Order: sequence, then C-alpha cells, then structure tokens
Amino acid sequence: MAKKEIKFELNQFGIAVKVCCASCALKKYSYDGKRLCSLNNKVVRDLHICRKWQLSEGLKNAGLGAGVVRHRATKEVLF
Repeated sequence: MAKKEIKFELNQFGIAVKVCCASCALKKYSYDGKRLCSLNNKVVRDLHICRKWQLSEGLKNAGLGAGVVRHRATKEVLF
C-alpha cells in the first residue's frame, strides 16, 4: 500500500497549512465530534483530500496576530 503524499499550501502570511479535510472550509462536525464533509455528509479522516478543498477562514488568517487560540471545549486561552 502506497503512502499518501502530504501537501501543504501557504496562506497569505506565509504559514504552511496541511491540505486535508481538517483544514478545509467545507468541514463540519457531527453531534458526537466526528469530522464530516459538508458535501456528502460522510465521516472523513485527517489525510482525506478532495478536489473541492478550500482553506478555512481561520487558517487563512493564521499569522495575522489579531486574536488568541482557545481550547475548543473549555474556551481557555492556550497561547
């Protein structure tokens, strides 16, 4: 079985973002926390990629320096 090649794309601030469903603007989450594709409502894994991949808004602005990173569940500021 061949390994998938990991691809990266630079955002507008030069930060490398891994091209996968985890960084896609089209992802959503099920009620039990599983990552779903909003195009087909199927569960996806971390390295899945489709031709309609789009960089998410949060990652487009990564490196801007305006804001904080918070824990998803507790909303605690991480760094």
